[in-house]
Amino acid sequence: MDDKDLLEAAIAVRKYAYCPYSHFPVGAALLCDDGTVYCGVNVENAVNGLSLCAEQVALFTAISAGKRKFVKMAVVCASDYCRPCGACRQVLYEHAPELVIIMGSPTGKLIKRSIRDLLPDSFSLPRAMTTDNI
Repeated sequence: MDDKDLLEAAIAVRKYAYCPYSHFPVGAALLCDDGTVYCGVNVENAVNGLSLCAEQVALFTAISAGKRKFVKMAVVCASDYCRPCGACRQVLYEHAPELVIIMGSPTGKLIKRSIRDLLPDSFSLPRAMTTDNI
């Protein structure tokens, strides 16, 4: 899947965002290494800390389906070049340190950056401490 197609998937799903508080709908589309795409939208809650970002919804849905290898993610909001928040950058880095992020707009404009570029000097635990062998 090329970058424009992945961005189009993020644009298409964005209309399902649940954002009655911020009025800032975000869509995300995550490409797995097998070609499968998982989409997500932001889902807000009156208790802001319980809200989920579109990027995390897409990633967690893919993980729940058994996926573990991710290639790139498109993120789109109402403005140009929607960027993942800091929390999303950390979550994405942990699960896909080589991930490419396509930051786009509803008009189809886009820029690409690696998750490493977006989160330099990121936090991670030694691999021996993770649960990869569950």
